[in-house]
Amino acid sequence: MTVYVVTLQCIDRPGIVLATSTAIVAVDGNILENDQFTDPVTARFCMRTRFESESQDLSAVRDQLEAALSPFDPILTIRREDTRRRALVMVSQYDHCLAELLYRRDSGDLPLEIVAVVSNHRDCAALAQRHDVPFFHVPITPETKAAAEDELRELLATWRADFVILARYMQVLSRELCADLAGRALNIHHSFLPGFKGARPYHQAYERGVKLIGATAHFVTAELDEGPIIDQDVVRVTHARRPEDLVALGRDVERSVLARAAHLLAEDRVALVGQRTVVFSQ
Repeated sequence: MTVYVVTLQCIDRPGIVLATSTAIVAVDGNILENDQFTDPVTARFCMRTRFESESQDLSAVRDQLEAALSPFDPILTIRREDTRRRALVMVSQYDHCLAELLYRRDSGDLPLEIVAVVSNHRDCAALAQRHDVPFFHVPITPETKAAAEDELRELLATWRADFVILARYMQVLSRELCADLAGRALNIHHSFLPGFKGARPYHQAYERGVKLIGATAHFVTAELDEGPIIDQDVVRVTHARRPEDLVALGRDVERSVLARAAHLLAEDRVALVGQRTVVFSQ
């Protein structure tokens, strides 16, 4: 049996689930898992269905689903479950998030192909090499930013990456590149209240006596650190914690949140609906 994963999104109307299940039966399929939700803000219907079928013909299964669902004009994706999503990871000098992704991939906990690592520094080259992942050094200055982003576009095409993971990549992407990667780029950043911008955010947090530190994984948009949220977590701290303690705790929560978000994307569990996300739990 071949296991397929289907996602769809469209305006909510009666009959969508019936049409989907009828098409699955038509290809001798059996539904193993189904999640659905109608967003009350946009009236968008989102669904993720995992099913098995005796048919190994992906094109035939796709054609059956597209024909059955055509009256609803959906955004539809389908893949064999054993065909993993492909991600290109971008990193600067901090390696904790990249190390977590590579460890989880190697241990079988992250069903994702990490096809390449791109960095504006060379610090993480040895880490990528140890995990047999191609490493590309693409330095960026204000004068070379446009050319560097063109090189990134070429790498995305060459490695057939489904999405990009910014694993503490300390460069702001241009508005044009953000548009090119809309819904395909995942980022991680610290979450503090109040918001501490710029360098040394953990030291700023220490000076203000914060009681919670955390991280947010979100889609990249042209509005810095304001994209639709995929996952978040926090750690409680006290006045006795030193700045270096906050940095260490921040690294832990950043890498776990980013890895969870990457896992959700790898399994097609995230639907982007306007400025919000619908996340089907694992």
